Amino acid sequence: MWRVITASKNDAFMNMAVDEAICNYVRDGGEPTIRFYMWNPSAVSIGYFQSVMDEVDVEFCNKNGISVVRRRTGGGAVYHDSHGEITYSVIAPQDMFPESILQSYKMICSWIVDGLESIGINSSFKPINDIIINEKKISGSAQTRKEGVLLQHGTVLYSLNLDTMFRCLKVSDEKIRDKMINSARQRVTCVNDYCDIPIQKLHNSLLNSFCYGKEWRFGELTEKELADANFLAKNKYKTHQWNFWR
Repeated sequence: MWRVITASKNDAFMNMAVDEAICNYVRDGGEPTIRFYMWNPSAVSIGYFQSVMDEVDVEFCNKNGISVVRRRTGGGAVYHDSHGEITYSVIAPQDMFPESILQSYKMICSWIVDGLESIGINSSFKPINDIIINEKKISGSAQTRKEGVLLQHGTVLYSLNLDTMFRCLKVSDEKIRDKMINSARQRVTCVNDYCDIPIQKLHNSLLNSFCYGKEWRFGELTEKELADANFLAKNKYKTHQWNFWR
């Protein structure tokens, strides 16, 4: 039985802390969990191995109330707009998925493809972890496996704010930034480019596709998970030591 947690909107530190708390819950025998959530305020998450100072314009983010957090997963810096995306997490015993990382990405990303198809958007999986439409990226994901638990989380873009996205990144030259924005318009897309629907309808389509063929129930964090998440948000994900360790 899968547990599904939805309608969640937290700051960046709590979002990452909840993912880790759920990983611990699953490690200790709890139900595999699917979670959908959003970010408030907007944030930049960086991959585990990245340097904040190399990748992110921290001064711009601080001035504009944009949080910066390090993920447990790898990959690059991602801008999470508070109104522009739905983020998902899949957290489950890793033996529920193919041993091959590529095949496990393909399996979970197929649920995104199916969800987009249900609202009339034809997309496809592009290895290793992207969903594309006509070679434009609409979704990216990252994965880690620890203590027998698989965590995959990723975004589905609902709308785009490329100017803010690239101002959050460390690009000092205005001409270079303009070129990067123009280039991104050729490489990145969003749901609003193809259909005019409320974000709740996108959420519902993803909920249906992620849960299709599974035994599942709506659930909430346990008291222990919530306590763990609050502790991790304060003592790990908000700390300079975690976010700026490299």
